[in-house]
Amino acid sequence: MKEVTISDSALRQAAQQGMDTFVATFVEAIRTAIGGELTAGNISELNADQITLLAWDTLHNEVMDGGFVQLIHNGYGPFIFKNPFAKALNKMWNMRELSKLIYDAHSLYVKYGKEIEVDCTDEEFMALFEKYPEFDDMDDLFVEKEEEYTEQVARYIDNNLERFAKVV
Repeated sequence: MKEVTISDSALRQAAQQGMDTFVATFVEAIRTAIGGELTAGNISELNADQITLLAWDTLHNEVMDGGFVQLIHNGYGPFIFKNPFAKALNKMWNMRELSKLIYDAHSLYVKYGKEIEVDCTDEEFMALFEKYPEFDDMDDLFVEKEEEYTEQVARYIDNNLERFAKVV
């Protein structure tokens, strides 16, 4: 396992700046420990909670920026939907509502994923949002609940610090 470390002072400062910064501090520490990017070669160097946090970060960034269609188009569908991410959120992190949303989006990923993942022009990409409106309600729900989900992630990290990083 890769040793992920965060200084006590950086952690205190992040906590004072709010839950987004607190979560981002752990994400950055994990990414730094693995050389910047999660790959097939380094994923085995992380534990399940660290991988789940990186999946959360990917989901959060992509859906907040462009919804599930963007997440799938940018190639993150397999990472989010073909791994036990939703199961981990439900069983380990007690985030049942978000887990259900991911399972619902997974059904649409299975149905439309191959079409959405195809390389295309910017115009064709923008047309995907019109072509797959089934994702709209899921996108809206995620955005509406984003603060609550982030708070739940931050709380889980705070209650399980040792699973994410060694505080030095």
